[in-house]
Amino acid sequence: MKKKLVPILAAVILIVIVAAIGIITSIVEKYTPTDEKMAPNDYFGVASDEQAALILQNQLVEDKGLIKDGVVYLGYNVVKNYLNQRFYWDSGANLMVYTTPTDIINIPAGGKNYTVSGNSNTETYEIIKVSGTDVYIAADFVQKYTNMEYELIPDPNHVLITYQWGDVTRADMKKADSVRYQGGIKSPILTSVAKGDTVTVLETMEDWTKVLTSDGYIGYVRNKKLGEARTETTSRAFEEPVYTSAKKDYKINMVWHQITNDESNYNLLYDLQDTKGLNTISPTWFSIASNDGDVASFVNSSYVDTAHAQNLEVWALVDNFNEEVSTATVLGSTASREKLSNQLIAAAIQYNLDGINVDFEALTEDSEEGYIQFIRELSVKCRKNGLVLSVDVPVPQPYNNFYSMKELGTIVDYVIIMGYDEHYNGSDPGSVASLPFVRAGVEAALKDVPSEKTINAVPFYTRIWTITPEGEVSSQAVGMDTADQALADNAAEANWSTDTSQDYGEYQDADGNTCKIWLENEKSIEEKAKLVKEFNLGGIAAWKLGFERSDVWDILLKYAS
Repeated sequence: MKKKLVPILAAVILIVIVAAIGIITSIVEKYTPTDEKMAPNDYFGVASDEQAALILQNQLVEDKGLIKDGVVYLGYNVVKNYLNQRFYWDSGANLMVYTTPTDIINIPAGGKNYTVSGNSNTETYEIIKVSGTDVYIAADFVQKYTNMEYELIPDPNHVLITYQWGDVTRADMKKADSVRYQGGIKSPILTSVAKGDTVTVLETMEDWTKVLTSDGYIGYVRNKKLGEARTETTSRAFEEPVYTSAKKDYKINMVWHQITNDESNYNLLYDLQDTKGLNTISPTWFSIASNDGDVASFVNSSYVDTAHAQNLEVWALVDNFNEEVSTATVLGSTASREKLSNQLIAAAIQYNLDGINVDFEALTEDSEEGYIQFIRELSVKCRKNGLVLSVDVPVPQPYNNFYSMKELGTIVDYVIIMGYDEHYNGSDPGSVASLPFVRAGVEAALKDVPSEKTINAVPFYTRIWTITPEGEVSSQAVGMDTADQALADNAAEANWSTDTSQDYGEYQDADGNTCKIWLENEKSIEEKAKLVKEFNLGGIAAWKLGFERSDVWDILLKYAS
């Protein structure tokens, strides 16, 4: 019996030993760091000697740079999205355009030459390279106009770019360690850091810290190997461009004057007879007339003389209302933009205008880059010629954020918020400009535009909404007296609505239609005008001359003086 138990006992002992070895091996494997290394080319995603990975501040981006003849090139989209939004690529002309406060810089692709406001300049390297649909800008040229530093690190090529300055967190290594792709000893090794090496601390976790090494690797080191974190302030000697402004030392009190033909220019004195406190008038003289940037004009010298005699500055308006013209096409062409802006400036000089008011409405996303580039280029020319540049923009909404309010607030003299068309012809019935709508527009604008550059535009018009028994909706824009008369003719009363801060009235007309009116009058205009003082705005504007009652001018003068 004992002889039979011996083999069984030996087998059991062997099984236990094997199991123990397995457990120990598993434990050793679990707690033993891997020495697997990730190939640098795989980490940086570099496939050739002409490619360069880009580390922007503390982010390894998917976009790649280009190395040609020892020159570092950055992709146009990288430059525009991260470093400097004022570079503009005109693919049709194979031309890069850059604007400063005082100069328009044109850089043809494929060469070393460029012009600064028409004056020739040369670099020692090719500035713009085009490869298929990809466009690259020499990093040295970007740096001329951008507060950035870069370092090219070889094997494989990667470029470490710093463009954000201020406080950063850094630490020195207490002991040497491996920098791993992720936080964990089983994660592949990217590189190593020695005792005393300095790393930038990006994120601290329980056992690991995400760091940026001095040679451009972003990975994780063990907290126990890392010294105490400290704050360092980074900076670079760079002179930021200064955008001077033609801002007035008084509140703007402006009205738009609709000019539909040359004859209407001669009604100015009659149209102004009941006004009070005005200091600026904007006649609707100019309109884009062709896709080549031609301008249609009703500009009139006697009008300007008359306005100046009334102590009014003349800010001539240019619109994009011609339905046969593609705004995106005009603004997307450097030649068309230049033609358009040159005609406006020439007219301003010839007719002694004081400013230009740009009223480009119903813009679409494909117009975004061309629009802001046009305003940049026009601002350079206005600044050089002492002209006030103002732009009309809709109440900021998510669907129209391509008006680039922050950039407008920097480069133009005044941003005019068109606080109306809350409801419009073709929409459901409602107020043209309820106080909450106007207030929200001003508050949204002030997030990006200085208050002294912001003008609140109010409507002198309202809409009479007509709803048929079948539910069909139409509307007519009318002035203050016409709206009141419509209520009186139909024996209807208007009562104050606290929701809109307007008088509201409705009635049944002779055809059985329901008519609704949210009135613009002295009371509603005053509520909107109060915003000028509440937010210390640059002034007030109104659309349009002739739709108002004379008492309104006393109200506007009270708040825009």
